[in-house]
Amino acid sequence: MTEEPERKPARVVVADDQTVVREGIVMLLGLLPGVEVVGAAGDGEEAVRLVAELAPDVVLMDLRMPRCDGVEATRRIRAHHPGTQVVVLTTFADDDSLFPALRAGARGYLTKDAGGDEIVRAVHSVLSGDAGLSPSVQRRLLERLSAPEPERAAPPVPPDGLTTRESEVLVLIADGLSNQEIARRLSVSTATVKTHINNMFTKTGLKGRAQAVRYAYRKGLVRPPTG
Repeated sequence: MTEEPERKPARVVVADDQTVVREGIVMLLGLLPGVEVVGAAGDGEEAVRLVAELAPDVVLMDLRMPRCDGVEATRRIRAHHPGTQVVVLTTFADDDSLFPALRAGARGYLTKDAGGDEIVRAVHSVLSGDAGLSPSVQRRLLERLSAPEPERAAPPVPPDGLTTRESEVLVLIADGLSNQEIARRLSVSTATVKTHINNMFTKTGLKGRAQAVRYAYRKGLVRPPTG
């Protein structure tokens, strides 16, 4: 009877902007079989660079990081390095971070109170083609998918040749969001938001956010508060 070959450790990059947390995760994984930490990144830009340099099997990705957040870093990694899977490891288990991360290509999602064994299981699950989701996240996902879709009124046709996305950006500007906040809301980069804003200003002849807000109300894209 032949023995099965021993499974190679999964090569992992840890990305977290908090040094204590990052070093703690690296130390924890170093004590466990089945994983080998090959790099650690302090933000999304560094995570993308390390993936290009080291070609790890999995990135353990924090979401809220400077320069490039975890959602955008996940999108870049999955687009340009499809051999690397992403498991989100975050403090926040809210829908606002869960679904953008999954849409960006993350295959696993754990909160930072997960134990080392749970992290290792998630890493090997995504490498086997399964989803590495904690039980609480699985419940949230199932609840979201099984909930009936609310009926939505047809969105207004964007004026002045604006695209749907440019119109969305305009509405969020009228809601008082910064470029960074708009980028997080739409799961795009800040540079992409700036491009949409520049295109919108060119098409409408607007100059500045104050004019954009008045324009959004005048065109009926947003309604003034009542009461």
